[in-house]
Amino acid sequence: MFKVLSNETLAAQVQRLIVEAPRVARARLPGQFVIVRLREGAERIPLTIADADPQRGTITLIIQAVGDSTKEIVATPAGGQLQDVAGPLGKPTHIKNWGRVACVGGGVGTAVLYPLAKALAEAGNEVTTIIGGRSAPQVILREELAAFSRQVMVTTEDGSLGIKGFVTAALEEILNDPARRPAAVFAVGPVPMMAAISAQTKPQGVETIVSLNPIMVDGTGMCGGCRVTVGGKIKFACVDGPEFDGHQVDFKELAARLTTYQEAGCRLEAQIQKLKTEAAQ
Repeated sequence: MFKVLSNETLAAQVQRLIVEAPRVARARLPGQFVIVRLREGAERIPLTIADADPQRGTITLIIQAVGDSTKEIVATPAGGQLQDVAGPLGKPTHIKNWGRVACVGGGVGTAVLYPLAKALAEAGNEVTTIIGGRSAPQVILREELAAFSRQVMVTTEDGSLGIKGFVTAALEEILNDPARRPAAVFAVGPVPMMAAISAQTKPQGVETIVSLNPIMVDGTGMCGGCRVTVGGKIKFACVDGPEFDGHQVDFKELAARLTTYQEAGCRLEAQIQKLKTEAAQ
């Protein structure tokens, strides 16, 4: 069992949990994730390790409550326990000194971006961080990222905070500025956002690394649920990633696969609701 030491609200439906997991904390590297299970028989949920404290033996998980399983996990109070925290899994981020880098996060993807940006700054890179959300309450970790970023640029779709618009507009600004133009871009967020950023940087030859979030089940590559096409070859995000060259990812296929799962989930939910209604009659 893994004890939850603290549970803090960052934004609507977004919680930050600090969990006691000494072995994971000692072994974890930026970019890796764990698979969490609340109790025996519960759904397995892959979650990026947002931060770790090896001395204290803790890891930080930032979780968006979007389904029943994640809602149950984030409802675990301080002092509560998680059945399983398996990891660290996945390949760690390739960290080197590019000189200048841009780290771009959308929504809860900012939580995944945080350990990458921190490690890049520690490697001597000048980090410009761009984070976005639909509105001000959806923008998270702004102050934490400012601690090691040369600049934090914020965008919101409704203009309630920072620049009105999408993160691509802010990225375009620094791509066109010779004094700030990055040698590499790291992007984490919704698939359309990562696809747009990859298309934006490709003509300029700027190396772009994206962190993919397809459906995962076992985290070992055996189930095949997280397969993606990269450079015309089949890869598995759980063992070959989750980070890949954004210019090589087939985003159209990835988006289609995610939509298929969403449609199947909606159909299943409708069937469950129908059965409940019939049982109540």
